Amino acid sequence: MGGYNFKGFHVFSGSANPELAQNICKYLGISLGNCVIKRFSDGEVFVEIEDNIRGSDVFIIQPTCPPVNEHLMELLIMVDAARRASARRITAVIPYYGYARQDRKTAPRTPISAKLVANLIVTAGARRVLTMDLHAGQIQGFFDIPVDHLYALPVFLKYLKENFKDEEIVIVSPDAGGVERAREYAKRLNASIAIVDKRRERPNESAVMNIVGEVKDKVAIIIDDMVDTAGTMCQAADAIMERGAKEVYGMATHPVLSGKALERIQNSSLKTLFVSDTIPLRAQAKEMDKIKVLSVAELLGEAIKRIHTDESISSLFI
Repeated sequence: MGGYNFKGFHVFSGSANPELAQNICKYLGISLGNCVIKRFSDGEVFVEIEDNIRGSDVFIIQPTCPPVNEHLMELLIMVDAARRASARRITAVIPYYGYARQDRKTAPRTPISAKLVANLIVTAGARRVLTMDLHAGQIQGFFDIPVDHLYALPVFLKYLKENFKDEEIVIVSPDAGGVERAREYAKRLNASIAIVDKRRERPNESAVMNIVGEVKDKVAIIIDDMVDTAGTMCQAADAIMERGAKEVYGMATHPVLSGKALERIQNSSLKTLFVSDTIPLRAQAKEMDKIKVLSVAELLGEAIKRIHTDESISSLFI
């Protein structure tokens, strides 16, 4: 990156998403730091940072995606290793924050695991967190250190403007909780909004009850923060098509894609599901024509650059 001083600046990657880390470093014009991560025979994680990072600004890129506990432990141990190597400041770059859905007590005698994970990251030695599209925005308040919360909106919005400019679009929220997110897209696209009214009978299962808003003869874009089992997304897509939509697409930042997600997507009314690369797709998902990945590497890279150079990153939040 011409014009910027990256002295004492290091970026390391865990094993969760090395491709994203490489793309971020490519944008920054630097090399990915050298770090050895291996397992002992009993499964314990071992980390050795091979670069001299004393007094350096260190960024550790590690989404806590499945297997969540493995990748979380890697992140914690990498942060601890960097702290003990006398790094000046350690920023945990967590494109996907696992346990984010456990952000409150939903029944008696249950944990708030999102807060527990925040405590672990701070205790390990992180002094800043950079993350993207948290399932619940209040998780930022679980940390006693600065949290920069980015959104994939600029990446998705750019694609929509370039590829759907001649279509009459309706932005669809898959549930009441996502209305604010849908409104942000609709406002910037000068599009209308629809809301899927659903009732969840059991965890990871949902039943579409009604659609509030007009979707007939329009191109519907369902916006969500993540697609896990894909039940909500696919049921919403089918219901929207039944109500006369021209086409229906899905957009979700985090492609968790667990359980029967791929099968559901393949058999659904979705024409294409757009996702980001916060979580790497497994081989079967990469082969599916219905899934298209839009990279957030440049967005994260720009945020990392501005954090290091003490510039404002507020313009990247929207």
